[in-house]
Order: sequence, then C-alpha cells, then structure tokens
Amino acid sequence: MFYNPAMLRLMAALVALLSLFAGACNRQPPAPAGPSSDELVRALADEYLESYLDRYTDQATVYGIPGRRHDQLFDNSLDALQEWKGRENAWLLRAARIDPATISNASLRATHAILREALEGSVATRSCRYELWTVSQFVNGWQVQDGYLATIQPVGTDEARRQALARWGALPKYIDTEIANLREGLSLGYSAPGGNVRIVIDQLNTLISTPVADSPFDSPSVRDKTPEFQKAFDALLRDQIVPAFRRYREFLQREYLPAAREVVAVSFNPNGVSCYEASIRYHSSIPATAQQVHDIGLQQMDLLTKEMQAIAESSFQTKDVPALLQRLRTEPRYLFKSRAELIAYSQAALGRAKIAAPQWFGLLPKADVVIEPDPAFREKSGPNEYNPPAEDGSRPGLFYISAYEAEKKSKSGPESTAFHETFPGHHLQLSLALERKESHPLGRYIGNNGYQEGWALYTERLADEMKLYSSDLDRLGMLSSQAFRAARLVVDTGIHVLGWSRQQAIDYMLEHTTESRDDVIAEVDRYIIYPGQATSYMLGMLEIRKARDGAEKALGPKFDIKAFHDRVLEDGAVPVIFLRDKIAKWAADQAGAR
Repeated sequence: MFYNPAMLRLMAALVALLSLFAGACNRQPPAPAGPSSDELVRALADEYLESYLDRYTDQATVYGIPGRRHDQLFDNSLDALQEWKGRENAWLLRAARIDPATISNASLRATHAILREALEGSVATRSCRYELWTVSQFVNGWQVQDGYLATIQPVGTDEARRQALARWGALPKYIDTEIANLREGLSLGYSAPGGNVRIVIDQLNTLISTPVADSPFDSPSVRDKTPEFQKAFDALLRDQIVPAFRRYREFLQREYLPAAREVVAVSFNPNGVSCYEASIRYHSSIPATAQQVHDIGLQQMDLLTKEMQAIAESSFQTKDVPALLQRLRTEPRYLFKSRAELIAYSQAALGRAKIAAPQWFGLLPKADVVIEPDPAFREKSGPNEYNPPAEDGSRPGLFYISAYEAEKKSKSGPESTAFHETFPGHHLQLSLALERKESHPLGRYIGNNGYQEGWALYTERLADEMKLYSSDLDRLGMLSSQAFRAARLVVDTGIHVLGWSRQQAIDYMLEHTTESRDDVIAEVDRYIIYPGQATSYMLGMLEIRKARDGAEKALGPKFDIKAFHDRVLEDGAVPVIFLRDKIAKWAADQAGAR
C-alpha cells in the first residue's frame, strides 16, 4: 500500500470540514431572547395600573385622568375583593421575579419599587379585614370619600350627565353592600369602636337633615344647572340616596352600635396585633414593630421639647414648655378672632411659599392650589386635608382647612399646616408627579404615605430654612407640629398595642403640642379608626432627612439643595427606603464626578 502523507492530510481536512458542515446543519437556531427586565416592568406596570383604575374608578375622577369614564363606583362586594386578591398575588409573583439590578432605566427601577410596595403592602394588611369593620368619620369612610367625589364629578355635557346619573344611581346598592359587609364582620368578631360609630351617626344625621341643594352629594346638579338633569339628579338624591343614608344610620344605631367594641385598640379584633404592624408597614413602607415605633416617638419628642424650650426662653421668657403651650392654646391674644382670619392667615403663608419656591426647587408644578373650609357635614370632626388637582387641568389642588370654631384655635399652628398641605408640601409633590410625563404613569397615581406624608412633614422644617414663618410664635407652632407627629408615634402605638386609653392619648397630645382640645380629640379618634396611618409622617420624614444628611456629608460644599429636591421628587411616591438608597447613589456619583 502506497503511503502519501499529503493526501492523508487532505483527506483528514475534508472529513473535518464535512463533520463541521453536518453539525451546522443539525444545530438548532438560537432561541430568541426574552423580553428585557425594562420591558417586563413596563408591561406589568401597564397591566396593574389599568386594572387598578378599572376597579377603583373614583381614582380616575380624583386625578382627572383624561380619557377615563366616571360612571361607576367600585365594587365593594366581598366576592369582588376576593377576585382582586387573586390578581394581586399573580402580579406580586411576577414583580418578585424581576431583579432590580437588571433594570437599566432608572425611572423604571422606581416604577418597579412603587409597584412592589403597593402589592406587598396590600397583601400584608389582609389580616386586618378592614372591609368588614371600617365605620369611619375620616377619609377612609365611604361618606367622606364619596362626599368629596360628588363635588368633582364631571358634568356639563350630555355624556357627562349620563355618567353622573349612572355613578350616583349605584350609591344605594354600594351602601347596602357596606351594611352586609359590616354584618359579616360582626359575625366573625370584627367591629369598629363604638365611639367612632357615634361620630359617623352624627355625620349622617347632618347629611340627612341638610336640604338637597346644600348637600355635597347634590354638587353635580348645582354645578350643571341643566333643568332636566337637575330635576333627575335631585330626585335621585332625595328618593334613593338619602333613604340609603337613613338605612345605614338606622343599621348603625339599632344593630351595629350595641354590638360594637368599646375598647379602642385594634388588637381586640381578630389578628389585631399582626394587623397593626402590617398597617405600619403598609402606610410607612418601613417594617417596624409597635415598640420600635413607640420608642422613636419618645426619642423625637425629647429632641423637639428641647428645641421648643430654647424658643420659649428667648421669645416668651419661660422655661416651662407645657405651660407655654397651654397659654398659646387658651389666651385670647394667641387665638383667631374668626374663620375668615384663620383662612386668610393660611392663604398669606401660601402666597409667601409660592414666591420663594423657585429658589429651592428646579422642578415646579403648573397647577394652582386653593384653600377652602371643610364642608359643613364633616367640619366638627374633619381634619385638614389636601386633594390633588385634575391632571387634565380642569381644577386646581384643594386644601380643606379645619376652620370649625376658629375662635378656639391658636395662631401658632396654621402656617406650618399650610406649608405641609400646599407649597412646598403635598401640592408641590403630588401636582409635580401628575405633570411628569417622563415617568411611567404608575408614579402619578400610586404612592405610599411614608413618602407623601414624610415629604410634607419634611417641608414644614424646610419652610423654616426658607424663612417663611412670620414670627417665633409660628416657629414654635412648627416645632409643636413636629412634636405632634412624634406624639402620633407614641399615641398610635399606645392606643392599639400598648394598652393606652383614649383619654390617655388625648392628655399626652395636649401636654406636648399647641393643638386645641377639639382638634386633639378629632385626631385621636382618627388614629383609633385608621390604625398605623398616623405613624407614616414622622417615620417617612426621618428617612428623607437621613437621605439629605448623607448627601450633604458626601458632597460637602458642592451639595445643591435644588438638585437634591429634584431627585427626591422626580419619580413620584417611591418607597422611602428605595429613595434613601437612590439618593446615596446619586450623591456618590456626584462626588465621583468632581
């Protein structure tokens, strides 16, 4: 056999080439790449928000979202809630599978954080079964929510009038479903405290006795003025809605109140302690035990009392802070003379804040804000309350001010409250979120109290830096307002977990703040029916303050307050822990770029 090395090498090369070719023919094409994390976040946020607005149709009206319908109330049946819980579970599972580190767009990382927070907080509070026992005089009460919703119901066109009649025609069924839910709650051992039930009965008495044209629920008719529509809507209110109010009141009086718990603590409901700590988590976005929150409140109160003492000595020539607070609460020279004076005092503060804002913020909203007193039916028990403007520009932001018996209110508090509710507080933050089209719309409509209330409380202090307070009386009021939020940590946890009585909570707040007795009573009754919500203010503010302190330390003289505020505000109401980490990274990047 003849041996030819060159031929053998050629044959070997051909075999290898043929093998390579065969392998290429048998190899499957690469699988197409799956959607990126950014795409997954955007799709999930789109789906969740659309479903949320379909369920909670009132929110589309509150925010004035273009293109949404205004012809329904949300389905408050227990079956509908159970179906919603199943959807939340599925969304949360999908959100948890997305690693935030793989999201390349910074704004979408914020969207993912907002989405997870909304879902995790909602799931956590299921143990509370709020749907079975919320009889509330506060904003979580249906008569308060819908009493405001009626005043902003779109009218003015044939289609808007049709939708108004459809939505408010559904209110009697909604109220009857509330009665059924409360009955179910009683059968399972859940109830609201009797004291809050009595306040709601009083609100209903006022609503029922109010002439049709003066009722907030008749607002669509009053504003539209079309004779046929006015006749139809007035008849709806008189013949169907007011009778439903009566049914609800009679149910509360005859059936619910005798069975309601007189103990104020939510811990006396089934799973009450776990409910309370879940509520802290839900409202503040910060996981903490009741005792931890209570201790933070006591620590902050000590610090604030020392600050108040310094002003007391320098401007009021006394070291006795509790006695000074009592003087500010009771002596005529420190009290308002009329409702008009109180409202004008707050409006003047708002005017100064608007002028100063551009020096402290690069991002500013276009929407305006107005100040009005609480509606008559809720003014005795209604606290100060901000409602956002319409996204479509059809109405401004609205600050409902508590002006009931203004002659009993101290002049020390309204300026800090005005800054909290309007500029540079809630109105600036919420209006800006609505107008920031660069971000996913989820950040416009979904948020958490830890951020929103934390921001508003932070701005009360910021207003002092901005030189907005009229005098040391108002600065003392600001410190009292801060102490008021520290007291909430002490009192809210005390009421619900640590065995405090209602009177003990009232006494503690009167001792440490300048708030009037009536306002303090209204506040304590609010905490009783809305567990954990009041803790979000101070807890959120402390996290925002930590973020700023860290940025100032990292950047030194290069720290830019306008840039810091813009970074805090640009994404909407993100969880405060996410915000703290975001600001730390921003500061580190800025420091590294020097």
